[in-house]
Amino acid sequence: MSSVRSYLHPSPPCRKFEFNPKWGIDNPVLSLAEDFDPSDLQRLQRPRFCLLSKEEGSSFGFHLQELGRAGPVVCRVDPGTSAQYQGLREGDRILGVNDRVVECEDYAVVVRCIRDSGPRVLLTVLAQHVHDVARAQQGNSACLCPPLGPGVRPRLCHVVKDEGGFGFSVSYSHQGPFWLVLSTGGAAERAGVPPGARLLEVNGVSVEKFTYHQLSRKLSQSGDQVTLLVAGPEVEERCRQLGMPLAAPLAEGWALPTRPRRLHLKKGSQGFGFLLREEKGLDGRPGQFLWEVDPGLPAEKAGMQAGDRLVAVAGESVEGLGHEETVARIRAQGSCVSLIVVDPKADRFFSMVRLSPLLFLESTEAPASPQETCSASLVETKDLPVEDTAVPLVPGGSRQCSLYPAPGGGYGFRLSCVASEPRIFISQVTLGGSAAQAGLQMGDVILEVNGYPMGGENDLEKLQQLAVAEPPLHLKLAVRSCQGSEACNPPGFGEDWAPVSELL
Repeated sequence: MSSVRSYLHPSPPCRKFEFNPKWGIDNPVLSLAEDFDPSDLQRLQRPRFCLLSKEEGSSFGFHLQELGRAGPVVCRVDPGTSAQYQGLREGDRILGVNDRVVECEDYAVVVRCIRDSGPRVLLTVLAQHVHDVARAQQGNSACLCPPLGPGVRPRLCHVVKDEGGFGFSVSYSHQGPFWLVLSTGGAAERAGVPPGARLLEVNGVSVEKFTYHQLSRKLSQSGDQVTLLVAGPEVEERCRQLGMPLAAPLAEGWALPTRPRRLHLKKGSQGFGFLLREEKGLDGRPGQFLWEVDPGLPAEKAGMQAGDRLVAVAGESVEGLGHEETVARIRAQGSCVSLIVVDPKADRFFSMVRLSPLLFLESTEAPASPQETCSASLVETKDLPVEDTAVPLVPGGSRQCSLYPAPGGGYGFRLSCVASEPRIFISQVTLGGSAAQAGLQMGDVILEVNGYPMGGENDLEKLQQLAVAEPPLHLKLAVRSCQGSEACNPPGFGEDWAPVSELL
């Protein structure tokens, strides 16, 4: 029996903090008691980690909202949900999603990262008022999110039993945690389990609160193969220093039995050569499946197999989308399409370990371009009705531009409209995307698209049709009047502006 490792530390002495309710980026007031120590502010500014999980068909239980320069902020936490239990709070600013720092990313990118994470996600957060104080003290260029490099990544190891069994024994106290003692050259060692590893999960189920008897039964039920989530001593220590959980969404895959596949298709004279069909998946929920892969056509040449399930289009998850919306996203990519798929074996595996296949794309594949890694499709997002949304335009300030989709698809901008104003405007431009290179700016108003005038009741319908049209996309824009050197805000943006929040 090994002794229980303890990471308990004496609590720091309590100090009195009084917060000014009017904290903001322009008024960073912090009133401290006389016994203030500078290290107190450092502890106050230390980000928190929230490891959230959800069941199929449900949400993590929080609503995210874009509040101008404040970026993505949690505007509501539903009671009784994973978000509440894990300490996420209203007003938290999202700094990181899994191992990706997103505090300077666009709102749409943050939403996409959370959705792409699947049933589990690790959020790095900081209360918004604390974030504003830290920015005021350290400057807008300061990075407040600690970089989570390879030192915090557990391993997801698939172990196949050989003549020597799984190749490990278990060291434990009465009830978890468990540490693995490896057999030299055994199956576990060959699968990448590090020496002295702490056992976190077996086949996607946490064993942190298991007894040894429960763990033995779980392992025996696994048959000849078992998938272990483990953390080596260095990873365990680094996570302790950061105050973060040993999180499965950070895991790197070792000797996994299967992985998702990225397919690059270029349309031929007979099309792509496959049929997309909506069917019930392994969990009983509708999914998008690929069938009737024609021999010799682009889909088969790219490696598509009948029965593959579609996971993402142009790097963006399509989980939970309906058939028509998924088809529209594929068509919006034009003649070159990038798809991420899983075969039935991979689908079962990632469903078992409760992790998104998108977290385990082959590292040898070319990384997604900036256009692919941002939510760059031509889409419409409707803001809530606001008052007084008149948009000042520069006299004679219209201009023409032509856009071609990025190699991974998408034009690199988003549109918004306000119910009380018959105008559609640019609400987001992806850095480095086709739209940015063509000079589109946030706040530009769309006057014409491919010669069709905008400003009527059927604008959104026209745009949806044009989004799937053959490139290029020709836009006529009216430039909004801007005062000073700051970027323009969308029409109606101000103290009374009410942006849409998204349930995640």
